Amino acid sequence: MTGLRTILAPGRAARPDSFSARAAEPKGPENCPFCEGREDRTPPELYATRPEGGGPETGGWTTRVVPNLYPALGQPSPDARDNPVRGSAAPAAGAGSFASAGDPLLATKRAGEPDLFSSRPAEGTHEVLINSPEHLTAMAELSDEGFAAAIATWRERMRAHPDASCLQLIVNEGGGAGASLEHTHAQLYALPFVPAAVARERERVGAYGERTAGGGLLSDVLVEEVRRRERLVAIDDEAALVCPWASRSPFELRVIPRRESARFEGDEGGAAMIRTAMRALARLFDGPPELNLWIRTAPRGAEQFHWHVDIAPRLTIKAGFELGTGVDINVYPPEQAASDLRECL
Repeated sequence: MTGLRTILAPGRAARPDSFSARAAEPKGPENCPFCEGREDRTPPELYATRPEGGGPETGGWTTRVVPNLYPALGQPSPDARDNPVRGSAAPAAGAGSFASAGDPLLATKRAGEPDLFSSRPAEGTHEVLINSPEHLTAMAELSDEGFAAAIATWRERMRAHPDASCLQLIVNEGGGAGASLEHTHAQLYALPFVPAAVARERERVGAYGERTAGGGLLSDVLVEEVRRRERLVAIDDEAALVCPWASRSPFELRVIPRRESARFEGDEGGAAMIRTAMRALARLFDGPPELNLWIRTAPRGAEQFHWHVDIAPRLTIKAGFELGTGVDINVYPPEQAASDLRECL
């Protein structure tokens, strides 16, 4: 899906017990602002599901959405230096490249000198989607009904931002995965730009469609994964669960809808398979491991796309090689990971 390389080095880890799935000591619900009954400890409510009715900032909810108290994105500011997206602005017209090796500072092109440190405001929306009124620390602990309600709320809030250039929904579980609060929740970013990783996949999907006279890249990947069954973990009427070819880390998982659909927020299926993935990992590692989940949905204007959900347990650490080259080293083959996970179902 990316065209990027992964190095597979299976000799560096022999069995699943070679990994110690990190889990922080639970802090408990005593001071958690996301628990039911503490609605006054969050920013004003944006959305909630209350089966029995009730007004905002009251109890009785199953899912609840509030603005992030410490947002990465802000509303438009008169000062363009507030919250800059660094390096995103286009260079000045006529700047071109360096004139020559003998003129590295463009002394001959001062009139069109580029701004090497350009920026623009990081505008957009950053929301917190609380998955449960109970103090649960992992999505694997949600009931069937609670899990379905959480996914439905994700979709509802994504649909609330139709003008965003790109929507990115994530889940961080565990301090090592970036979670500052242990109560299960997701975060939604409505971005005014398309990140490079999303744009790269969009372009590869489009190029594959042109080369194959309309073929779907991820649809064809799914057909082949089901045929080979080497990396297939589970499949139901709505979606399949695979350990992707060239997985970037041990036990990386991908949920792929069986019916090609560009946008996660415009579809209805897949919730049960996401839950299967979370529970399989929890069983394999004797408890939910720290992990990251992210949804890849079509950016605005891209109709030829196939949404998917990626899940990456935090079992290894990216070191100097990975950070310096952008090439991941995976020490556990995805075929073996899939086999291990199938045994947990």
